[in-house]
Amino acid sequence: QAEEELKETCARQVLQLREMGRRERLLRAELGQGKEQLESFKTRVMRACSPAAACVAGKAITEQQVIEKVGEICKENQQSHEREKGLQEELSSRLSKEKEVSANLEVFKKSVCELQ
Repeated sequence: QAEEELKETCARQVLQLREMGRRERLLRAELGQGKEQLESFKTRVMRACSPAAACVAGKAITEQQVIEKVGEICKENQQSHEREKGLQEELSSRLSKEKEVSANLEVFKKSVCELQ
């Protein structure tokens, strides 16, 4: 009876081991697909950020390169917003001056008409 129980236990363990092997193979396959998807994503990001920098001479793009490029783009974006804000302020200032000059011109025209 003990031998029978041992055989059953051994058979169950063999089945469990096979199942674990099957799961491991599936996980390895999924890991490989995940790596491929990551590389594809990094390449697409780099192409979007800088078409000339993507896959130069067939070399893989590193995560650090992607991070650096995204950082550069964020910095450039911030600088563009700051420049736009400065230009908006300058435009607003010039419009105010233009209105003031126009008002002064109207006063001047009125004065000239009254003098005539």
